[in-house]
Amino acid sequence: MHLQSGGAQNLRQVLKLEEGDLVRVICGPADGHLRLVEKLAGVQIAHRAGELIIAGPEEQVARVANMLQQLGEVARRGRCLQPAEVERAWRILCQESTARLEEIFLDTVLVVRGRGRAITPLGYGQKKYIEAIRKHDVVFAIGPAGTGKTYLAMAMAVEFFNQQKVRRLVITRPAVEAGEKLGFLPGDLVEKVNPYLRPLYDALNDMMEISQVQRLIERGLLEVAPLAFMRGRTLNDCFVILDEAQNTTSEQMKMFLTRLGYDSKAVITGDITQIDLPADRLSGLVEANRLLRDIEGIAFCYFSEQDVVRHPLVSEIIRAYQNAGAGGKRG
Repeated sequence: MHLQSGGAQNLRQVLKLEEGDLVRVICGPADGHLRLVEKLAGVQIAHRAGELIIAGPEEQVARVANMLQQLGEVARRGRCLQPAEVERAWRILCQESTARLEEIFLDTVLVVRGRGRAITPLGYGQKKYIEAIRKHDVVFAIGPAGTGKTYLAMAMAVEFFNQQKVRRLVITRPAVEAGEKLGFLPGDLVEKVNPYLRPLYDALNDMMEISQVQRLIERGLLEVAPLAFMRGRTLNDCFVILDEAQNTTSEQMKMFLTRLGYDSKAVITGDITQIDLPADRLSGLVEANRLLRDIEGIAFCYFSEQDVVRHPLVSEIIRAYQNAGAGGKRG
């Protein structure tokens, strides 16, 4: 694509579509992608004679031109663009104008074997998170639900295991009640804590065959367990994920972090606005965020409602609670 500017106030830009550009992929069926961009950006886009003419507020016109050029490069690399990806591209560039869509959309974290599905970062924050996990031995991911903190950590863990970079996977979370006491739940200890671990199994089963998960558990290569089961152990040559870390106490967080052994990697995820600890207990995640931020080798990744990749209303719900000062943040 070639870019030209026009208009005395630079409110009009022309993208010339060179021969060989995947015009249909970029513009979408019946120019549907362009109509979506018009709605998102508040601009007008005309498509005729091998040109895209973009008109509107100067800043938005420049951002749209940048996005369409970058999406052209993504499409040229074989990525078939869907409306959700066009909307995601817009959100990414609104969040970080220097972001490179090609580096985000084409970064494959994990290819799910037997299903032909690739897991990739869905935003600028997720891309930075993936890079942090690749480069650091300890990574904290702090932010609201729906930002992919646990899911991407799982995907990276499975990929590290598949590439034989680690020998074992250990996934844990504190069994802290959110309004219901463990003692009133039926069954023995394992049955009582299993509901707290169910989301972790769900994510694993989305990336691996259920039979493979079971085989790895039986061979001791995969462990999904409550945080209390980590006490007194040394975790060597493994990828460890601590989920829902906002519900760890200060003592539990210290215990977990000091379990890490040689050739291991730890990812700690949590949402400090959703703490279910008693009011007089300090969250271990809040404390770690204060104490460990400046230690070399430890990375902190922060997500906001802009990084939510669930239903668009989830971002609005999170923002409404934040504006109201709700959510239970303590410490």
